Amino acid sequence: MSERTAGASRADLVADAALALLAERGMRGLTHRAVDQAAGLPQGSTSNLARTRQALLELTVRRLAEREARVLALHELPDPRAGTGSLVDALALATHRALTRNRELTLARYELALEATRRPELRAYFDAAGARFRDQLVALVTGLGSMEPDRHALSLIAWADGLMFSCVAGSFSARVPSLAEVRSDLGELLAGMLGRP
Repeated sequence: MSERTAGASRADLVADAALALLAERGMRGLTHRAVDQAAGLPQGSTSNLARTRQALLELTVRRLAEREARVLALHELPDPRAGTGSLVDALALATHRALTRNRELTLARYELALEATRRPELRAYFDAAGARFRDQLVALVTGLGSMEPDRHALSLIAWADGLMFSCVAGSFSARVPSLAEVRSDLGELLAGMLGRP
């Protein structure tokens, strides 16, 4: 049994199966029946938990947020008083985890992000999933002395999202940067934002 499903509730099993299907087959492959089969549950189990497609997507987005919080290790992000280097180390590690050990989860996130652009009712769930990390990042760059923390947090998130998309689903999918390369890029970006050498 995988780490993500060990000791999981039935709702978590369903959502984990849905995330795996999204990564493997895309949005078109996500059906209640396919989730039952992928999760090894009796037919109808997914429908009992999430009767509609919207309910299944919401369940999946909530689980995505839980699992990404572990990947990003929000509890590991340093106090700004630890300095820029500590933040660079933590963000580089989180980004590299998403690129390597959690590629499937990253692919599923992009599938859900695209679907949220077509389903306004899903947009709120998807945006709320990212709010916790975004708010924490704003607080961190504020603590580092940023005069424009919202803009700087957006730039950091956009950089990380762009890197992850390029290396997981885009034209650089054959080459994943090393942790040292990710750290170097982040260090340059933060130094430019904060006006430090």
